[in-house]
Amino acid sequence: MDYLFVKFIRFCFVGALGLVIDFGTTYTCKEKFNWQKYFANSLGFCLAVCFNYVLNRYWTFASFNEQVLKEFSLYILVALVGLFINNTIIWISHTRLEVRFYYAKIIAISITVLWNFFSNYFITFSSTINEQ
Repeated sequence: MDYLFVKFIRFCFVGALGLVIDFGTTYTCKEKFNWQKYFANSLGFCLAVCFNYVLNRYWTFASFNEQVLKEFSLYILVALVGLFINNTIIWISHTRLEVRFYYAKIIAISITVLWNFFSNYFITFSSTINEQ
């Protein structure tokens, strides 16, 4: 269990760095460039996902899988489902429940991180489970 906990802590640390990229991009595009909020959110999310893949591959999950394209594709698939979850929660929270946009984003990220970690652990980087 310690093994999983360490991976989760590392995943959260990488995610925190990605969060800075995500929020920074979203804020800049939405507030400074006046882009549509869901487009800005999606762009921030995608940039963070690419950054996070590299750190999670080598540091969090210590993957040296030679099938990088397959692994990255799975990571992107998990992230796209996560993006759908993220945007849906933001939409429900912000539009229906009238939660302020950035508070809704924090709620969405909190839920999406659980989806992302366990999906990447058991699907994307599952080969590293057997190697450890």
